[in-house]
Amino acid sequence: FHAARTRAKAHFIVSVSMAGAWKFSELVLLLTLLSLLSSLIIFVDGFSISNHPFSATQSAGFVVSSQRHQKRNHRPSHTQRGRALNMGLLKVGKPKKWEESKKDASYIRKAGVRQFISTYNRVKDLKGDELLWGDEIECGVFILDEQDKKIRLSLRAKEIMDNLNEKEGTHTHRTEGCNWVPEYGAWMVEATPKRPYTGFTTDLLRVERNMRLRRKRLLTELREDEVAPTFSTFPLLGAMGDDGSVPPTKVGGAVTLSDYIGDGIINPHPRFGTLSANIRQRRGEKVNIRVPLFRDTNTPEYEGFDTHSESDGCCGSNTLQLWRYGKGDVSREKYGNDYVVVGCSASDQGPGAEFNELNGGPETLEKWLVDVKCEGCKGLFYRSAPNVIVPDADWPRNGDVVAGYEIPNIPGWIRLQNGDYLPIASDDGEIQFLHKVSKRTHASNEEKARLGSTTPMFRGSMAPENGKSGVDGAVLQTLLEETLTLGPSAVTEEKIVSESASAGVCCGGGGVGRARGNSTESLSTPRSSDTENVRAAIHMDAMAFGMGCCCLQITFQAKDLDESRFIYDQLAVMAPIMMALTASTPLLKGRIADTDCRWGIISECVDDRTPAERGLSGQFEPDEDLAGSGVRRIYKPRYDSISTYIYQGAYNAAELEAAKNSTKRGMKNRVLNMYNDLPVPIDEESYKLLRDSGIDPALSQHIAHLFIRDPLVVFEGAVEEVDDETQTEHFESIQSTNWQSVRWKPPPPRNDPNDPHIGWRVEFRSMEMQLTDFENSAFTVFIVLLTRVILTFDLNLYIPLSRVDANMQRAHSRNASHQGKFFFRRHMAPLEEGDDGYGVKYTSMFSRVGKGDDDNNETSPSPSRASSREFLSEESEIDENGVSSKRKKAPFAPGRYEENSYEEMTMKEIMTGKGDYFPGLIPLVYAYLDYINCDSITLQRVTEYLDFIEKRATGELVTPATWIRNFVRSHKDYKGDSVVTDEIAYDLMVACKEIGEGTRHEAELLGDLKIKPITTAGAYDVKLESTAVHNQNEELLSLLRRYTERKAFAHDNNNNAEEAERRSSL
Repeated sequence: FHAARTRAKAHFIVSVSMAGAWKFSELVLLLTLLSLLSSLIIFVDGFSISNHPFSATQSAGFVVSSQRHQKRNHRPSHTQRGRALNMGLLKVGKPKKWEESKKDASYIRKAGVRQFISTYNRVKDLKGDELLWGDEIECGVFILDEQDKKIRLSLRAKEIMDNLNEKEGTHTHRTEGCNWVPEYGAWMVEATPKRPYTGFTTDLLRVERNMRLRRKRLLTELREDEVAPTFSTFPLLGAMGDDGSVPPTKVGGAVTLSDYIGDGIINPHPRFGTLSANIRQRRGEKVNIRVPLFRDTNTPEYEGFDTHSESDGCCGSNTLQLWRYGKGDVSREKYGNDYVVVGCSASDQGPGAEFNELNGGPETLEKWLVDVKCEGCKGLFYRSAPNVIVPDADWPRNGDVVAGYEIPNIPGWIRLQNGDYLPIASDDGEIQFLHKVSKRTHASNEEKARLGSTTPMFRGSMAPENGKSGVDGAVLQTLLEETLTLGPSAVTEEKIVSESASAGVCCGGGGVGRARGNSTESLSTPRSSDTENVRAAIHMDAMAFGMGCCCLQITFQAKDLDESRFIYDQLAVMAPIMMALTASTPLLKGRIADTDCRWGIISECVDDRTPAERGLSGQFEPDEDLAGSGVRRIYKPRYDSISTYIYQGAYNAAELEAAKNSTKRGMKNRVLNMYNDLPVPIDEESYKLLRDSGIDPALSQHIAHLFIRDPLVVFEGAVEEVDDETQTEHFESIQSTNWQSVRWKPPPPRNDPNDPHIGWRVEFRSMEMQLTDFENSAFTVFIVLLTRVILTFDLNLYIPLSRVDANMQRAHSRNASHQGKFFFRRHMAPLEEGDDGYGVKYTSMFSRVGKGDDDNNETSPSPSRASSREFLSEESEIDENGVSSKRKKAPFAPGRYEENSYEEMTMKEIMTGKGDYFPGLIPLVYAYLDYINCDSITLQRVTEYLDFIEKRATGELVTPATWIRNFVRSHKDYKGDSVVTDEIAYDLMVACKEIGEGTRHEAELLGDLKIKPITTAGAYDVKLESTAVHNQNEELLSLLRRYTERKAFAHDNNNNAEEAERRSSL
């Protein structure tokens, strides 16, 4: 063997030196055989390759290769940049208790803003970053008790992840890998790709491949009785008492004080328990989650209820029943924890039923008529802060209607959509400047087309006549009586309330009255209806019920700051649409819910707002340690949809030139107004600091809104010790606990020259977990392609944020994807101006293709593809960064009333098109793929993804939520009582495991598509082992004997076959 090793070494040196004379295939074969021979020699001789002079790293050619490889690992390569797309590592340290940490809250908030400003100034001019992106998939690990037909939580997640990450460390040579990250629950695992996906079409195929690899590798660490399906939530969480986990955990504990779950199921890392306890302590009580309970034929809680049929809920078959998550305090005071008041969508009942804020509808800005009645007064100057006048030519005149909200801690002032302030009256109170009018009042705006994107708010066409100050008395009186609309769509506040009252259906009836004894009492609000939609509720009281839910998230790296802000806005509109399309959470605490999605559960499980911040009536003592002293009105929990768009828009060259004129002075930094129609409470001090630092109003408002929250986890030795110029720890402590539907992420600091470069990112957070890797890949790829469609075709999806919030409520409704309607933008591209003989008419550019007007219509693969190509060919001013003037003006879409820029559409219409003006998102994706000449292999799989999504949108295939609910209701153990028994949960988890691993096919979910089975085979590469065996002679002889016998057997078979062939030929 020593001689063989010497000969092999000599042969290897000669072969490498003569490589140029060899064919490539021959050289590869030779090197492979030599590698095997080298391993064999070391295997039998007991030498370690690192200790022997025959180490490949000592050959000159390989030394260079090794050094290059080492350097490449320390450069900011694509591989390392991908790690930034993963969830950050958990901080190691000792967290402070709430009473201690809240004393640091003020310092941390101020330092966090300073850290953002430092980061912004350092990286604001970064340009040209490539598209890098990744996904996050979460799942739970459960133990199956086959004998008793029970399923429990397996609290081994940390052990499993440690083992998986250790194995990943031995597979760094592979391009594809996985990263395993802890989650809130001790039974939960999060997995991401180890390297990011890039901006090439072939990487679209990596998504499913990597997701399958993650599932495969996870299976290698599971015990025989464990399963880990990609399932949204454990269906029996909180319903099994002390027997809900392995090992068992006793219900309750000092962290949660829960009546249903034990502290032991929380991840043991101190951050998670501290987070749970501090949310509860800041709130002043346990969190309170109440989800409508599904009514079936024998559901005991609904005995005596007066309602529509059990399948329709409270609102009938033509309307969605709305769960008003995060807004249930008033109904809780009235009905307790066992019931919840729901609403109805406005589809067939008018806007009042859905948008009455007093009944839980989305909060919107108040509207005010400017009318300054004093000699020579024509309007008001803006204030950048109370009493700080802005000498702006574009000040609001008498007759203008402005939108804003009163500031509770600054009486007598309103804050406007554009970030400025106006006084309600003179300092002495003698002259009223602003008069509150109906929220349905719209001011027509004749100057809008001329001013374009710089219009700060609705401008009135009610200029005073004959130089008189103030608004005409009759007009003012009519406005104050709320019976006149200055633009289209006249609806009065009185009509809204009456619509809401007539739309109500008393689902409670005598049943609630008998249960609570007070069902006939009206809410303590002056305009609430006496008739309420009351449903029995599934009650939960701990953070684990929400943060124990699993989901699918995607993070993108944008080209620059501007693009990241634009994509943030667009994806915010898509968040509720995609949540409804991926709905998968119909089971909670052992019951069937009357909702389909997890979002509102998580929203309520982390709601740390004090009673005053939630808007409850009463006298509340301020706490100076808390943000806003704990009494500032905050309209949403920390986990909710966004409250403000952040893309600023921009001038094109002509507008920049015009802005130099005095008539447009001061209009450069206007916040987008007509869509930001929600009240956005801000930290005033933070806002001023941001503006003084040169950050535009839109972004300043966004950051100042985040910082109305307190930090929830503070570690000892990490407060004033943090350097605000080089670190972002305090900024991230606030940013990372604002769990919004979309998250905008600035580049993190680089603490070392070798740290990877990471750009501006956007995280899309609303999608629900699917049962198979195919489904999760399909939705991931779709969202990625949709961002490219929007950017490439200069489209925009803006609608008022109040309608986005309404969509979020609708998306929770049972079977919303198939039966519901959602507000969506009618015209995603700028409208084309024409003349229909009666005046100016605006039409969609897509209508030309639909009517067959396009020259290439016969050869175009679809109308939307042709129109998209045509749209791209249209002239549009492009700046040095490749951004068109169309995108810069996208938020403003001039040419028509923005109040009518959206309408209600079904999921089918949103995805596949409506009329000749809305082509649908899926055809636009096809058009984009055609435009970039996508390769055929990628296109084939992407087509399968898009076909699947289209079938889901049209209702041909059901959502996981519908399939799960149907599974439970059709189970032999189900009694029609909305209860999920142990056996039902057991069988459901087994079925979901089999579906995810491809051993069970469900046509309702996947149609004809078959999932290729997933096993542990091939999860990891097999190493060419070189460790010497202990019993060398016996082991080697045994192996040789086995394969010698096999060779002899094969030789005999060949001889027999040759003899048979010879005889047959005779």
